[in-house]
Amino acid sequence: MPPDALDALPDGVVLAGPDGRVVVTNEVARRMLGISGEVAGESLASVLALSDHNGSGWVACNDPYGGLPTRTAVPEQSWVLPDGTEVLVTARLHRPSRGAPVDTVAISLRSGRGRARLDRERSDLVATVAHELRSPLTGVKGFVHALLNRWDQLNDEQKKLMLTTVAADADRLSRLIAELLDVARIDTGRLQLHTRPCDVVVLTERVVASVQQATATTISLDVVEVPKVAADPDKVTQVVTNLVENAVRHGAGDVTVEVGPDPADPALVAITVTDQGAGIPVELRQRVFTKFWTASSGGGSGLGLYIVNGLVRAHGGTVEIGDRPGGGAALRVTFPAVDAR
Repeated sequence: MPPDALDALPDGVVLAGPDGRVVVTNEVARRMLGISGEVAGESLASVLALSDHNGSGWVACNDPYGGLPTRTAVPEQSWVLPDGTEVLVTARLHRPSRGAPVDTVAISLRSGRGRARLDRERSDLVATVAHELRSPLTGVKGFVHALLNRWDQLNDEQKKLMLTTVAADADRLSRLIAELLDVARIDTGRLQLHTRPCDVVVLTERVVASVQQATATTISLDVVEVPKVAADPDKVTQVVTNLVENAVRHGAGDVTVEVGPDPADPALVAITVTDQGAGIPVELRQRVFTKFWTASSGGGSGLGLYIVNGLVRAHGGTVEIGDRPGGGAALRVTFPAVDAR
C-alpha cells in the first residue's frame, strides 16, 4: 500500500521490517507520536513512544519479534502517548510461513476517546439505574417489613395505604425497566413497530385524562380534526405520555396539548405540548434528546426525551423544540398521516 493511501486511513499506522526498524508511518501516526521528521530506518522502540502506567514501553512489553513462533497478532491494549492521551494499540505479526521469523510488524493506533465515552455512558447507566431503583425499593422493603411485623396492630386503612404505596413503587420500577429496554432496542436498531391506522386524538385524550388524575397541574387539550396516522398506537401513547409528564414535571404552570395538522407539512399530524416554565435555551435543545440528560430540577431518569426522539423518528416523524409565546417550552412531534404513508 503506497504512503498516500496510508495517510487516508483514520487510524495511525506504523510498519516495521524484520530488523525491528521502521519502514513507513502515516500522517495520523506521526501526529499522535509527535514525529516531525523522517523516521524510516529508526528502531521501532524509539519511534513507538508509548508507555503503560508503569512506564514500560510497548515493544519491551509485547516483544513482537520474539515469543511463540506461531504468534500472529498482539491484541488491542490501552497505552499512553507522550502527551498523556490514551490510545488503543493493536498489531499484526506477519510471517512468510508458519513458524518462520516475523518479517513485518503492522501496528495500528486508534484514539481512546471513543472507548472512554462508552465507559462514561456505562457508568452513567449504572449510576442512574442504581439511583432510580434505590428509592422505590427502599419504600417497598420498608412497607413490606412493617406489614409483616405489625400486621395485627394495623387497621385496614393503614394496610390499604401501605399496599397502595407498594403498588405505586412497583409500577415505577416496571416503567424504569421498560424505559431501559426501549433504550437498548433503539440503540441496537431492534425496535419493533406494529404500525396500523390509529386515531391520535383518542390516544391523546386518554393520556391527558390519565396524567391529569395524578397531578394538580391543569392540562388542557386543544384538538383540530386530523386524519388517522400510520403508527404503533402503544408507541404513540408512550411518546405523548412522556411529553405531558415532562411538561408537568418541569413546567411552572398549566400545560396545553394541541393536536392538528403540521403547519410545515400537511402530510404530517402534529402533537404539541407546551408548558409555562423557564423554557429550553437554544444551545441545550440538542442535548435534551441525549441519554441521561436532566434539567437542574424535576428529577427523572433522563431517558424520556431520548425515547421520544427514537420512537418518533422510527415512525418517520420529526421532533422539534420551540418557545411558547409568553414564556415556556413547546415540544412538537409529528407522525405521518395514513394517506401520506
